[in-house]
Amino acid sequence: MMRLARKHLDWWAVALAVGFMIIQVACDLSLPTLTSDIIDKGIANNDIGYIWRTGGQMLLLSFIGVLGAAGNVYYASTQSQRMGQRIRTDLFKKVTFSSTEEFETVGNASLITRTTNDVVQIQNVMVQMLRMMLMAPIMLVGAGVLAYVKSPRLTMVFLVALPILAFFTGLIMYFAVPLFKSLQKKIDRINLVFREGLTGVRVIRAFNQDQFEQDRFEGANQDYTKTGIKVFMIVSLMFPVITLIVSGTNIGIVWYGGQLIGHQAMEVGNLVAFMTYATQLLISFMMVSMVFVFLPRAQASAARINEVMDLKSKINDADQPLDLNTDAASLTFDHVNFRYTGAEKLALTDVNFTATAGQTVAIIGGTGSGKSTLVNLIPRLFDPESGQIKLNGTALTAMSQKALHDAISITQQKAVLFSGTVRSNMLFGMPDATDDQIWHALDVAQASDFIKEEGGLDGVVEQNGDNFSGGQRQRLVIARTILKRASVYIFDDSFSALDFKTDSLLRQDLRKDEQVQNGVTVIVAQRVSTVADADLILVIDGGKIVGQGTHDELKESNETYQEILDSQLRKGDTVDA
Repeated sequence: MMRLARKHLDWWAVALAVGFMIIQVACDLSLPTLTSDIIDKGIANNDIGYIWRTGGQMLLLSFIGVLGAAGNVYYASTQSQRMGQRIRTDLFKKVTFSSTEEFETVGNASLITRTTNDVVQIQNVMVQMLRMMLMAPIMLVGAGVLAYVKSPRLTMVFLVALPILAFFTGLIMYFAVPLFKSLQKKIDRINLVFREGLTGVRVIRAFNQDQFEQDRFEGANQDYTKTGIKVFMIVSLMFPVITLIVSGTNIGIVWYGGQLIGHQAMEVGNLVAFMTYATQLLISFMMVSMVFVFLPRAQASAARINEVMDLKSKINDADQPLDLNTDAASLTFDHVNFRYTGAEKLALTDVNFTATAGQTVAIIGGTGSGKSTLVNLIPRLFDPESGQIKLNGTALTAMSQKALHDAISITQQKAVLFSGTVRSNMLFGMPDATDDQIWHALDVAQASDFIKEEGGLDGVVEQNGDNFSGGQRQRLVIARTILKRASVYIFDDSFSALDFKTDSLLRQDLRKDEQVQNGVTVIVAQRVSTVADADLILVIDGGKIVGQGTHDELKESNETYQEILDSQLRKGDTVDA
C-alpha cells in the first residue's frame, strides 16, 4: 500500500495533516494537567481567580485543539479521496491501453471490484492512518510519559493492563485478518454472478432458468454475508473487551491511588489527571489495534490493484516508431503464424495474401476456423508468433499503436454503442465530422431512414443501444466505421443481422463510396452472398487458408468453398458475384 501512497499522495498535504494532528494531541494532553492544577491549587485553596485563569487557558487550548482536529480531518479526508480518484484513473487508463490477453487475465468482474471496492478499502484505511494511526502512537507515548510524571508508582497498573489488552487484541486479529482478506474474493464472486445475470437475462428467461440463477446468486451472497457476519462479530468483541479492561484499570487506579492519597503520597488532582491519561493511553492502544485489524484488508486490496498495474503488455511500440505511409493503402500478411498463449496448436498457419487500395478481401469459413483471430491481428490486439503484417508497406510492429489505430476503422462482431445521442456515437469514428458527412455514412449503411424516425442525429441512444434492434445497431456501427478516414476498413461478421436486401444495398453503396474505396476493405462473413462480389475471397479452415480467389474461381475449384455454397443454396439457386 505504501507504493500506492508514494505515487498518489501529496506529501505536503500529509505533512500538514501531521502538523495539525500534533497540535490537537498536544492540546488534548495538556488539559488533564490543567484540570489537576484547578483541583489541587484552585479548589483546594479556594482560589477563584486561579480557577478562572486556568479555566480560560483550558478553553483556549480546547479551541486550538478543535482547529487542529479540523485541519487534520480536512487534509486526511481530501487526500484519501484524491488518492482514490487517482488510483481509479490509473486503473482505467491501464485497462484501456491493455491488450486483450492482459484484460482477460484478470476478468471483467474482478476489474470492477478492484476499481470500486478495493479502492474504497484503501481510501478508508488511508483516512484512518492520517487520523488514528498518527494520533494513537503520539497519544500513547505522550499519555504514558505524563502519567509517569504524575505518579511513577501508579504506572505499575499498566504493567498488568497492557499485556492483557495486547493478548486479547492479538487473539482477535489472529482470527479476523484472514477473514477480511477472503471478503474481497467473495465480492469478486458476487460481481461475477450478478454481471452474468444482467448480461444474460434474456437467455435465462428463454430457458426458464430464473430460479437456478437466483439460487446461484443467493449462494454467493450468503457466502459473503456469512463471512462478513463472522468477521465483524469477531471484531465487535474488541469494544466490550477494551471497555472491560479500561474499567478494570480505572478501578485499580482508584484503589491504589486512594491508598497513595491516604498516605499523602499523591494529590487528588494528580489522581484525576492520571485516570484521564490512563484512559487516553488505553484508547490509543485500542485505536492502533483497530488500524492493524483493517490494515491487512487494505493491503490485500492494494496487492490486487498492484497486480493490475504490474501487468506487462506484450504489445509495445518500437523504440523509434516509423511514420505510416499514407500515399497508397495496402495490407499484407507475409506467412503469418499465430498461437494463443498456452495453446499447443497454432490458431493460424501460414496466412499469406496482399490487398491494395480499392480492393475488398472477404474471409469465409466455418465457426471457429480462425476468421476473427485473423482480423484481430490487424489492429494488433495480438501479435503473430512468426511472419509479418504490413500496412501501407510498413510493418505493424515498426509503427506506433496510435498511428496504427488511426489508420484502421473496424466494426467488430458485437455492435457496441454508448449512451448518448446518434451524433455522439458517430463522432467516435471522426470527431470533426460534419452533419452532412454523418448523414452520408448513415445513407451508405442503410440507417438514415430509421434514424430520422428516432429523432435524427440528436435522437437518444440508450446504454448498449438497447432502444434499437440488432440489425439497427449493426447498421449504426457500420456507419461509424464508414465515417472514419482510414487505410483499412474491417467488418467482422457485421452483416449477420441484416436481411439479404439490406445486405446487398449496403455492399453496393460501399463499392460506390469514394472514401472507402481509397482503402482496403476486409469483410468477415458467414454468408456466401455477402462475400460473392469481393475481389479476393480467403477460405479458411482450421486456421489455414485452403483457398483464395474470386467467387467464380472458388466455386469451380475449391472443395471447402463448394461445401459452404451447397449448404446455403438450394439446388438450382445461384449467387451473382
